Amino acid sequence: MKPLLDVLIILDALEKEGSFAAASAKLYKTPSALSYTVHKLESDLNIQILDRTGHRARFTRTGQMLLEKGHDVLHAVRVLEKQAVKLHQGWENELVIGVDDTFPFSLLAPLIEAFYQHHSVTRLIFINGVLGGSWDALTQGRADIIVGALHEPPQLSDFAFARLGTLEQVFAVAPHHPLASEPEPLNRRMIKNFRAIAVGDSSRPGCAVSSQLLDEQEAITVFDFKTKLELQISGLGCGYLPRYLAQRFIESGALVEKQVLAQSSNEPVWIGWNEQTAGLASAWWREQILANSAIAAVYAQADAGKSDG
Repeated sequence: MKPLLDVLIILDALEKEGSFAAASAKLYKTPSALSYTVHKLESDLNIQILDRTGHRARFTRTGQMLLEKGHDVLHAVRVLEKQAVKLHQGWENELVIGVDDTFPFSLLAPLIEAFYQHHSVTRLIFINGVLGGSWDALTQGRADIIVGALHEPPQLSDFAFARLGTLEQVFAVAPHHPLASEPEPLNRRMIKNFRAIAVGDSSRPGCAVSSQLLDEQEAITVFDFKTKLELQISGLGCGYLPRYLAQRFIESGALVEKQVLAQSSNEPVWIGWNEQTAGLASAWWREQILANSAIAAVYAQADAGKSDG
């Protein structure tokens, strides 16, 4: 394999430089050394790579095939070399990032682009988690890092976490929903009379998010917040939605925000990671997420409102 790889490098240089003399200068070898390497492979495999009958050596059909296929091989070898160096330096081969369903994934797109501009050796895998399921993905080893997790983090020594801020949730209904015309603040007894739209917790399949439901309240349980939003806009039920998700529909009139008596609508939000497996890619993502102003803006609004009050 080594002589073949050497020949592929020579053929690539010969095509780009146009002659053995120019190719040898590029590869820091003598023309006779390059010619010998090619001739030896021809002899070993009983093939002809170059036609030397004319003034300048030309590729035969076999040589042309080796040249074309060789481009892919050389690219793969160079990528492999870079990957080996990066892995030796501490960059992970792949990084699994769990993203909670309440987190605005679009805010990660610029970070993905920035990451691949400089660190393409690490393959990124994104998985979805819903509420308690985000922490489960981390602690059960299905994710290396999680973003936007709600509820308090698990107190386990192998894992670390930092607070992103607070997710503000608003109680909202469609304009034609009966609760839209009720005087504020709504009380729990009034809300209980109407169907809720709840999101299932992926850590407990089949279970709705308990904080969204009142005792014995009729409910439709769905698998993510975007579906919950659609059903509430349609008027099929009521419930809480993340402020950033619902705000434009409130402003357009597709939803009506309602104040609820003695009901907290803010939840702490976290980023968590596995300290035992964390490498340079994990560190890069943690630093970028915690320093990102757009992400901070989503989770700072509720904190600001809370401190103002």
